[in-house]
Amino acid sequence: MDWHYIDPGKPQQNAFIERYNRTVRGEWMGQYIFEIIEEAQVQATQWLWTYNNERPNMGIGGMTPAMKLKTAA
Repeated sequence: MDWHYIDPGKPQQNAFIERYNRTVRGEWMGQYIFEIIEEAQVQATQWLWTYNNERPNMGIGGMTPAMKLKTAA
């Protein structure tokens, strides 16, 4: 298997993941102080559901990812 890693200091080589990480940090992770890992897991699950089902994504025409998936099927 041929692995391709991101060069150090070159986050633009993986722009989609970097953009998602920025969204995660800005919208929920940076707003809470978690005492236990289970707390973070619950918050992450809730946020991910909202992200996929309620939050419009301008990159896919203002649809939610769930709506886009339904139109692709």
